[in-house]
Amino acid sequence: MMKINFTKISKKVYVLIITAILLVVVTVALTLILSRQHSSSQKDNDRTSHSTALNEMDTKTQNQTNKETNTNGETNTDNETEMTTDDKTNANDESNTNKENDVQETTANQGETVTAQEDTLEVKVEKILNNMTLEEKVYQMFIITPEALTNGNNVTTCSDFFREQLEQYPVGGIIYFAKNLVNREQTAQMLQNARQYAYEVEDMPLFLCVDEEGGRVARIANNPNFGVPNVGAMQYIGSAAKAYEAGQTIGAYLNELGFNVNFAPDADVITNSNNTVIGDRSFGTDANIVTEYAAAYSSGLHSQNMRSTFKHFPGHGSTEGDTHEGFAYTNKTYEELMESELVPFAHAQSNGVDFVMVAHISVPNIVGDNTPCTLSYKMISEVLRRDLNYNGLVITDAMNMGAIFNNYASDTASILAVSAGVDLILMPGDFFGAAQGVINAVYNGQISESRIDTSVRRIITKKLQME
Repeated sequence: MMKINFTKISKKVYVLIITAILLVVVTVALTLILSRQHSSSQKDNDRTSHSTALNEMDTKTQNQTNKETNTNGETNTDNETEMTTDDKTNANDESNTNKENDVQETTANQGETVTAQEDTLEVKVEKILNNMTLEEKVYQMFIITPEALTNGNNVTTCSDFFREQLEQYPVGGIIYFAKNLVNREQTAQMLQNARQYAYEVEDMPLFLCVDEEGGRVARIANNPNFGVPNVGAMQYIGSAAKAYEAGQTIGAYLNELGFNVNFAPDADVITNSNNTVIGDRSFGTDANIVTEYAAAYSSGLHSQNMRSTFKHFPGHGSTEGDTHEGFAYTNKTYEELMESELVPFAHAQSNGVDFVMVAHISVPNIVGDNTPCTLSYKMISEVLRRDLNYNGLVITDAMNMGAIFNNYASDTASILAVSAGVDLILMPGDFFGAAQGVINAVYNGQISESRIDTSVRRIITKKLQME
């Protein structure tokens, strides 16, 4: 009888059981893996089917649209052509819209740039103004001869002493006459030094001024040492083109020498045949022609970077007397002046004239007394500023002329002129006394500092625009 070894059998059973378990685990694992792969593939198929279904729906919708279009009497061919045309039209419309938007954006950007530049100028002006003492502001309101600043007799150079005086009395400008102007080299050097000192002391330009009208009033052209042509008296100009050419010619040689302000052209209308102080300095007797020619002359100066001046407000052409010597007046009414003498000044703002020079003549039928226009609030602030809308610089005629000097102290005249609304006082008989008088008037409340600021703001703005 065979003897069974249960120990060996148990071991075999144990191995079989373990093997079976492993086979089951492997089978389950493989089943799970295959199941996941099938699920993922099914999802992809579902997505593809869904996308295909959507495309089919779009196609059906488009076909339906085309059928509806054809129903309205258009063939498929016509429809395709029309779609092509519409596409082009839409493209063109879109292109034009984009171009318009680009233009508008460019224009807006340019506008912002201009505004930014204006803002920058205004900010710079206010910064300079706010850093100035009252005394410095008042000195800016004076244009004087170099002799008045340096106490010299016949100044033909610009020395270190000029700089020292300018540092103490930083005036707005210097006016030069024939005695100061010897030849090209001397004049150019003198003005160059003055310009340099002004930047060192005031950090902005000086108004470097001269009377160079042409004809008998020509400090440069009437000196043969300069070798420049005299354009002749304005009475004989003959056309706006010739007037422009005259201004251009004068502006070119003044700019080359170093000047930046010309007290020209003469904008007086000759309405009194006995007038001698103006005479051939005027463009004539017709207010419209005088306006046209004076504006053309001014433009000629501007073309050469030269500032212009209309003078002598409200019109010296209707007077007989000479304010250089003493009293001069006109009996014309406001309405009568508006018909003729005031016409050129009414167009000064629109023609970009930089300065208007006020005459010392009296207009009793407008003001009510013999107060010179230079000192008249009514004539300057009401007529010139308000009625004629002039916003540029207003400067007096020379305050050392008989009409002022023989009747008013320099400080009194300057106070009255500032109170009347002028921005710049030209050549007072006593500069130091005149300036101190205005300063004292501010301290004692006769003139407000804001009134001074208004003029100095205009002065600084014009100077910065010259740079």
